[in-house]
Amino acid sequence: MTGFVEVLRHMSAAQKPAKGVSVYTLFVNRPAGRVLAALAYRAGATPNQLTVLGALFTFPALAAVALVRPGPGLSVCVCAALAVGFALDAADGQLARTQRSGSPSGEWLDHVLDCVKLVTVHLVVLVSFYRFFSLPSQVFLLAPMLFELAAVVIFFAGILTEQLKRRTAPPWPAAPMPAEPVPALRSVLLLPVDYGVTCVSFLFLGSQHVFLSVYCTLLLAHLLFMAAFLVKWFRELR
Repeated sequence: MTGFVEVLRHMSAAQKPAKGVSVYTLFVNRPAGRVLAALAYRAGATPNQLTVLGALFTFPALAAVALVRPGPGLSVCVCAALAVGFALDAADGQLARTQRSGSPSGEWLDHVLDCVKLVTVHLVVLVSFYRFFSLPSQVFLLAPMLFELAAVVIFFAGILTEQLKRRTAPPWPAAPMPAEPVPALRSVLLLPVDYGVTCVSFLFLGSQHVFLSVYCTLLLAHLLFMAAFLVKWFRELR
């Protein structure tokens, strides 16, 4: 069987383009996913098994947010579980490319669980706000609803834009383009709308005022980026 280091090296050479992703995805989530994918490859696991394993880390942690009073211990556990689940979400695609076992059903499963995750993460925050937080005003109960709206719209519109671009692409293969360097500033600016940063924000769940401030800051960033992305994608498709 191919050695772990060799598998890891092969995966490193077959990564998705770095354009349009934040520094968290580039330097934390994809490398972590690559290690998990290499371990799964050595163990003979399938991409779908990694997808389901990621869900098994993610959804119990989210349930705990809604059911358990926030505290330092819960905050660390939820943050760690969500981060591992996100890394496994990166690992399943990397494993599929390495095994050349990608399939429409696997991609469907991955995207459906991603959508459920994006909806659930803000629903449980809403429940936690209502049950456990001393909010300055009940208006803050709207924050998770708006956050969920922005996150789902960005997710759906991004996938739809990609699919429509594929459908309208010329039937002949385009000439290969040289790899473009990723603008460092753009990767940093995209941090607030990276799901990984949302995962990290749960590290502050035990401190109500800090978490509320961080969460609302990320919400504002999502609303601004949603407007910018929608305009950008619409123009690209015209």
